Amino acid sequence: MVRTGLRTFLQLQQDMVVVGEAGTAEEALALVPRVRPDIVVLDLVLPGMGGVEGVRQLRAGHPEVKVVVLTSFAGADSVLAVVRAGVSGYLLKDVGPAELAEALRVVHAGGVPLHPTVAATVMRSVTERAHEPLTPREGEVLRLVARGLSNRLIARELALSEKTVKTHVSAILGKLGVADRTQAALYAVRQGLTEGPSALQT
Repeated sequence: MVRTGLRTFLQLQQDMVVVGEAGTAEEALALVPRVRPDIVVLDLVLPGMGGVEGVRQLRAGHPEVKVVVLTSFAGADSVLAVVRAGVSGYLLKDVGPAELAEALRVVHAGGVPLHPTVAATVMRSVTERAHEPLTPREGEVLRLVARGLSNRLIARELALSEKTVKTHVSAILGKLGVADRTQAALYAVRQGLTEGPSALQT
């Protein structure tokens, strides 16, 4: 009944054509290469293969197809799993028909509409990750970054390879949610992380 209602409403939109429908993720995966849709609207709770895995396989096999989740579930596990899988939108079934149609237009134009509850979950996850604690070694590297040392000098200081230092720096930027070494150094200064002995001999 849900699919019938969706199809009937979307077919009334002058700028949309419903090219197919499926009752399972497996059916959708088989249908997509034949009908070549621009957008797939997918529920997460389906018989057989779950919607999250359906999203992963759709995106892996047909990266040109945009996937919009339309479901009743907004739990953090489901939201983050499908966001990481590459969905172009995540809407809950309390969305109005006109809002759904507009969201599909936004997706077609390259936007990423998210239900407010879903957006809040994503933002919490980003914030939590940004505050993920550094390992002791990452803390040492950050202190030296804040002192203005290059990767080569940090490698010499800590008896590491430059490649390993580069990996640590990338992890630090990701955990702190900053874009570059300068921002990381400013964070270290604000947090008082620049103190500590240096073993670098010149």
